[in-house]
Amino acid sequence: MNIYLGNLSTEEIEKRLGITFSDELKQFMNENHQPKAENIQKGKWHCFDIPFDLHCGGMEIAQKIYDAIKDQSHLCKETLQISVKK
Repeated sequence: MNIYLGNLSTEEIEKRLGITFSDELKQFMNENHQPKAENIQKGKWHCFDIPFDLHCGGMEIAQKIYDAIKDQSHLCKETLQISVKK
């Protein structure tokens, strides 16, 4: 049985990673955040605190977020897992 805890905001993810997202990415993520963790809808995301895991409702949103932060990966204080829910 897997247990996931938390509902991190865009700002909390930035702080935990120790990087700054672009204004465009912040706006996109704020507009597409799904506060409820159950059944992540297509085009939405939900980030858990424990484990530090960004669940995405489709490959498109996962790829967009990954592409926007991958160049800063060497600056991250910890690892963020990105999962795609089908």
